[in-house]
Amino acid sequence: MNAISPRACVIGWPITHSRSPLIHKYWLNHHGLAGSYERVPVEPENLNKFFDLVRAGSFVGCNVTLPHKQAATAYIDHADERVRRIGALNTVWREGDFLHATSTDGPGYASNLLAEHPDFRFDGTKICVLGAGGSARSIVDELLRRSASRIIVHNRTQSRATELALHFGKGVLACDRTELPARLQEVDLVINTTSAGIGNSDKIEIPWHSVPSDAIISDISYVPLVTPFLKEAAQNGHRISTGLGMLLHQAVLGFEKWFGVRPEVTPELYALVARDIDPDFQP
Repeated sequence: MNAISPRACVIGWPITHSRSPLIHKYWLNHHGLAGSYERVPVEPENLNKFFDLVRAGSFVGCNVTLPHKQAATAYIDHADERVRRIGALNTVWREGDFLHATSTDGPGYASNLLAEHPDFRFDGTKICVLGAGGSARSIVDELLRRSASRIIVHNRTQSRATELALHFGKGVLACDRTELPARLQEVDLVINTTSAGIGNSDKIEIPWHSVPSDAIISDISYVPLVTPFLKEAAQNGHRISTGLGMLLHQAVLGFEKWFGVRPEVTPELYALVARDIDPDFQP
């Protein structure tokens, strides 16, 4: 009797926008592996039912995206140290009857930035993070692991920035709107983890004259490939780092856990997903 092919997925609500199936199907075909990866819409009130299915063997694991990254931690048997520190996850895999989880957003962000800007070093740097959600937490955690000297967190709702700073403690400081221009004068890197400026979201007002000319400006959003935030940064003479590479790099560990092979992020894969977002993309 033939073994059942491994089946993985990405869950969210909504989930139709996710490019993750394109990534994992590419790797499955590239490595000649049996298996599948699909989008599964899961309403918040049905999270427990979905993870019961995973535990019962319907899936070997899943990626978790908005709005479930924090709520999903309640259904995991063995969350790793990273998940316990940040209180959020994005990658789940089954081992026997138990569910394990980690967050690859932070490592994926760092891997992408270094791939795009190999001269950058995190240790000893001062960094501004815009936003205070689950992705911001994972990225701040990774920045601290890589010995950033100071992380400034700015969020439209100041209480959330304060909560994040208090959670991580030493080295992380909440910053309100009035303090932002002065704080930006000393940064080496700015990371936008919000959706502001995309679609109908309010534009982020950044005093670009305050940002050092050699600072790198990055955005974790990848639709469009170059967000309005990054376009504005480039127009002000800054080097930029786009978000699509983070999506690709954060997917590596999950694929390895589910299908048993560690894949690579290649220019061919980047171009494949980029053209799905923008048919006019040219490498």
